[in-house]
Amino acid sequence: MSRIRFTQMRVVAKKEIIEFIRDWRTIVALILVPLLLFPLLFIAFPLVMQSEAQELQELDVDVLVQSDYIDSQILFGLNESNMSITIESLPTGLESLSQPLNDSSLLRSYEYDAILRLQQTNDTWIYSVLYLSTSEQSTEARNRVLEVLNNWETNETIQRIEASGLDAESTLNPLRWDGTIADADVATKGEQAGLLLSLFIPFVLALWTASAAVQPAIDMTVGERERGTLEALLSLPLSRSELLMGKWLAVVTITGVGVALQVAGLLFGIAFLAEDLVNVPSISIGSVLLLTLAVGLYGTMIVALYLSLAMRSKSVKEAGTVLTPITLAMIVPILLTQFINLDDVESFWFAIPFVNVLLALRELLLDRIIIEHILIWISVSVFVSALTIRYAAKQFSREDIVTSRS
Repeated sequence: MSRIRFTQMRVVAKKEIIEFIRDWRTIVALILVPLLLFPLLFIAFPLVMQSEAQELQELDVDVLVQSDYIDSQILFGLNESNMSITIESLPTGLESLSQPLNDSSLLRSYEYDAILRLQQTNDTWIYSVLYLSTSEQSTEARNRVLEVLNNWETNETIQRIEASGLDAESTLNPLRWDGTIADADVATKGEQAGLLLSLFIPFVLALWTASAAVQPAIDMTVGERERGTLEALLSLPLSRSELLMGKWLAVVTITGVGVALQVAGLLFGIAFLAEDLVNVPSISIGSVLLLTLAVGLYGTMIVALYLSLAMRSKSVKEAGTVLTPITLAMIVPILLTQFINLDDVESFWFAIPFVNVLLALRELLLDRIIIEHILIWISVSVFVSALTIRYAAKQFSREDIVTSRS
């Protein structure tokens, strides 16, 4: 009997998958987008960043220097930093050099990109750089001015220390790190990669699983009802439970393929395109198996919930209105788990549905196998999965399933 039931489930699932992927746009959304998304990001992002940085470096910015007297070395540094310099006296009536007064209009009108105010008081200098933080060009001008002033301050400090007969290096750096910080970190490259990806992969898996399951869940329930094919499907020699599990298997397969391809694209991008930035995480076989189980349980809950809610809907439009907010709501537990410290995480977090699976993904990507946590999140997730499947079975068992919801 169980074999016949599995056969019927497989027939339903095969039929649903074939119908769903007939449209070429579905193939693009299901295969090409997940597979190419991260490789393209890893290629495009560095190129865009490099191009933007190059453009900023080549900008010729206009800086107004307000000072009654300016050190020749400071002026030399400003002129050598690809800046057009205009010099005028300090305005009167300033309570502090950072008080804009009427000069803010010079920045807002883009007449100048930054305004350096400089004043000597005895043996020290005070300064301020006025700029417009919402303008990249103004921010770049400010950064160049600060770089010149910092270099001048370093050189001036060294000269004053040496003029006093002291060693500048030991005076300025009485406490120094010996070696490199990277050498002092006992975590392996793979462990470091696991930490980075533990903040990223759960977000991708959870959000993509939730979003990828929406369309097939709607299409295979209320969509079939609107097309008039659900009644014909119910006339076949199979039970409502077999119909539900067949559709569940189809949605899980479609969603799983999309998620697997997206992860494959991510790992390919890391391994071949961003190997200088991120390493492939080093985790045990046990963690890999538990990761698979966690994703499977998460998908089971999501798909069963989506199928039941879609079947309750009167139309495709209503189903989309119901499921879209739920998908967006998944962002809440996703973001919540990013701020939980795994070194001192309380066990009750692993008893909260959906949150527990996302925390489990983070722990397992760090190759942390904590038996207590594993038992809690597996037990809770299996229980919630059973509830969602039971609820879905109730919706599929209604007498008015072909016409409308109860």
